[in-house]
Parts: sequence; C-alpha cells; structure tokens
Amino acid sequence: MKKQNSHLKKSFFKKIFIKICRLLGFEIVDQSNFYMPTQNKLLNDNLSIQGVKSINLPLGEVKITRKVNALTIIFRSCTNVHMLTQNKKRLFDQKKSEYTFRSLNSIIVSSKKAKKKFPKIKLNIIVIDHNSKIEDIKQIKEQLNKSSLENSFISLNVNEFSDNIKKINAKNESVTVNQISNMANINKSLIIAKDQCNDLIYFVEDDYIHNDDAISEMIFSYERISSQLNNELILCPTDYPYLYTKLDSTNIFLGSNIHWRKIDESLCTFLTSKFILDKYWEEFVAMCKYEHYPFEQPLHNIYKVECCLSPLPSLAIHLTNINSIFGLSPNVDWKKVWDKNEDY
Repeated sequence: MKKQNSHLKKSFFKKIFIKICRLLGFEIVDQSNFYMPTQNKLLNDNLSIQGVKSINLPLGEVKITRKVNALTIIFRSCTNVHMLTQNKKRLFDQKKSEYTFRSLNSIIVSSKKAKKKFPKIKLNIIVIDHNSKIEDIKQIKEQLNKSSLENSFISLNVNEFSDNIKKINAKNESVTVNQISNMANINKSLIIAKDQCNDLIYFVEDDYIHNDDAISEMIFSYERISSQLNNELILCPTDYPYLYTKLDSTNIFLGSNIHWRKIDESLCTFLTSKFILDKYWEEFVAMCKYEHYPFEQPLHNIYKVECCLSPLPSLAIHLTNINSIFGLSPNVDWKKVWDKNEDY
C-alpha cells in the first residue's frame, strides 16, 4: 500500500512539474522514453513552434526573433518556350506545359501542407504568365482555383518593359526574344513583390518540382537561421550539381529537418524578404535591364554581402537536361517526386 501511495505521489508531482514548465515556457525531456512530456510528443516529432522557438535535439532551443507572418509565391510561367538558352531535351522528355503543370501542382501541395502547419501565416500564389496557349492557361487557372489557397493570375505584357531592356548583352550579342520576355517577367514579379508584399517572397520558375515539405522547411528554417544570425536571408530551394564542381569554403546551418550551406551563386528561383528586396532594389532590377554574363551576376553581387543558403538534400529539382550542371540534384529519388505530381 505504501508503494502505491508513493507512486501516486510521484505521478502527481510529475504532472504538476510538467504544467509549471509549460507555463514558464521550459521544455523537459524524458530520455528513457524518447519523449517530451511538455509537448506530449516523441523526440523525433517536429518539436518547433512557429514564430516562438525552434527545437532541434541535441542542440536545444533557438528563440525566434524573426517571425514569419506572410509568404507570397510568385510563379513565372511560359508553356510556349521549351528551353530558354539551349535546344537540349529536358529530363523526362515531355512538352513544356507538363513541367509547368507539375511544378505548379508541387507548389500547391507543399503550400497546403505548410498552411495546415502554420494557419496564422498569410500564404498566397501569384502566377505571371507569358504567351502560354489558351488551353494551358485554362489548366493553370483550374489548378489555382481548386487549391483553396489565395491566388491570382496575371498575363504579362512584354511591351511594358521591352523599351528598358538593352538589346546587346554582356557577350556583345543580340538579346533573344525569349530572353527579353524572361527579363520582362522577372521585372513584373519584382514590381508586384515591392508593391503588394510585406514579408517573405518566393520567386520561382515553372520548371522546379518541389517535395511536399519544401515550403514548410523554408519557413521554419528562415525563422531559425535568421534569428540566429540576426539578419535577413536568401534561400535557394535547390542543391544544384554545379555546387560540387569546385572546392569552396562554406558554412553549414541546421534547419528544421535538413541542413543548409552558404553559397555564392544561384539561379533566379529563390526566397527572400521584402527588406532584402527594398535594400537591393537597384541590383535586382539591373537583372531585368541588361543581360549580364552570367545572367544572375547582380544576384551574386548581393550574396557577397547577404547570406544565401542552399539545402542539403535538395527541396526541389530543376528540370533541365540531365547533363546540365544546373539540373538534377544528387541523392534524391526525383522520379518518385515527378510521378507523384502527375495527378494535377
């Protein structure tokens, strides 16, 4: 009888202790059961609380000082141009519209999963389309409308920007019609972001297929790493093959479920904040007025000052030619991701 009373007392005091820890914002770990009683979760569950703290064992807790309140995804589409700067076939050898539809589907799926995790974050998708076929535009709008996410569709008018684009590029060659439309689309996306967004913006092209956790991981990781560094960031969703072609020194950061490494180069798909966009507005817009070599050189100049990070392993695949150094990310089953997004 005494043993039973002793057990009840221990159980009672344990419950009281757990409640006090919760009230004070402390976490306790029951390592014998691989369990965190203050959250009623196993230790391999997601223990972070968005906007409050990021927890990763055994490193402990990072207080979130940079809370994410909103994310706008600006998706640039064009189903009429198969490849912008080369004639090689893409991975899986499909018509361009198929990459657009599956890419958009992957973003919608990943965004809806993020919305469930972060119901307080305002999340919306804006599609800026140039010259896609009528039936393709109909399909894009159908995907947006059935997503249950806030969304809008904009048809690009290239003439709005073409007069501001220099027609001879850094290689002293004529800028192609396709490149002019691409630069105009980037310019339009930047203007929309500047005028309509007040927090995070994800600029993404229509040939990137994301895994289901991509958007959630970028939000969680942005909060965690930005809070640690006390600075805004640029996040690239893709672990590009070219990042392994040279031996560069880097820094490694811990995200929510993956690692991130500091990089000095990216393509034109990236996530950043309104603060970074405003701070480097002239550099961003410079990409839309003159075709540099490499095209993204203005971005790379920003990365010399600000922290740009790339995921390990990749959160998205860039669906270009399989031999491209800008394409297939290593050590991920991308065929599975491709097949999963077939049903759009």
